[in-house]
Amino acid sequence: MDFVVTIIPLLIGWLLDLLFGDPIQLPHPIVWYGKAISKLEHRFNCGSHRKIKGGFVAVGLIVTVFIAASFILKFITPIKWLEIIVQSVAVFYCLAGTTLIREVRMTFKAVDKSLDDGRRQVGRIVGRDTSNLSAQEIRTAALETLAENLSDGVIAPLFWYTLLGVPGMLAYKMVNTLDSMIGYRNARYREFGCVAAHIDDIANYIPARLTALLMIIASGHISLLGFVRKYGRQHASPNSGYPESALAGILNCRFGGPHDYFGERVDKPYIGDTYRDFTTVDATTAIRINRSAEVLAVILTIGIRYSVLLLTHIPAWL
Repeated sequence: MDFVVTIIPLLIGWLLDLLFGDPIQLPHPIVWYGKAISKLEHRFNCGSHRKIKGGFVAVGLIVTVFIAASFILKFITPIKWLEIIVQSVAVFYCLAGTTLIREVRMTFKAVDKSLDDGRRQVGRIVGRDTSNLSAQEIRTAALETLAENLSDGVIAPLFWYTLLGVPGMLAYKMVNTLDSMIGYRNARYREFGCVAAHIDDIANYIPARLTALLMIIASGHISLLGFVRKYGRQHASPNSGYPESALAGILNCRFGGPHDYFGERVDKPYIGDTYRDFTTVDATTAIRINRSAEVLAVILTIGIRYSVLLLTHIPAWL
């Protein structure tokens, strides 16, 4: 039964994400996360000691999610079928691979129709100003986001599921949501979101590098490890550069450059040396790599969780 409760929810949740993506028509915990963060940000992001207040808000929300999830699962543990359903739904909500892939496909199709369509579509998945992007910049933004989302939306949740189960997975999603909402280095969030941004950096440190490794394994070009070591650390983020550099090496292209965020110009270091125009073939290749890396991550997660179960159930006489 331990195997069923530990492994089956992961497989069910993952398959649901593969089939349906984000359940837009259903209540989503990430929406609740966002409302809680927004309300607390408006309440406390003012006056003095903003960094301290922001730190309490970030840590408080993360701990609250972990404790609440742990309590709920412990409460329903005697009802195994309900525990499996609840955990499966939680995994489904925490994984975000399929929706982003759909958005990237739609972006490439939209920009082939017109620049305005492409700008509107890519604006759904990036935080930068898209009003003046060229067709090449639109495709570049989509591919960069696809690589980064593989880490944030798939590999990192699976990593924390491996370590801490569903409560860890849900807590990580709060970490990620906090960073996406208040983890910016602009005038409004620089102090209040500082702690949230650092927590996100820590939570994604191993997953980002694992993502790059899995992408390279999926590509079959292990020699690209040197490329990732060279360019992964050049990104402004301590983590985002690794999956982006892995994809840049696989596609033999260049990411990075200047972007506009909330009216501020940000010059990101270039990742890769080869400047070239992107096509739908590049999107197809990137999506295939993402899916392959995702499958490898699920297999790895199952293998580790099952190994832990075996080790914790070794008969005393062995």
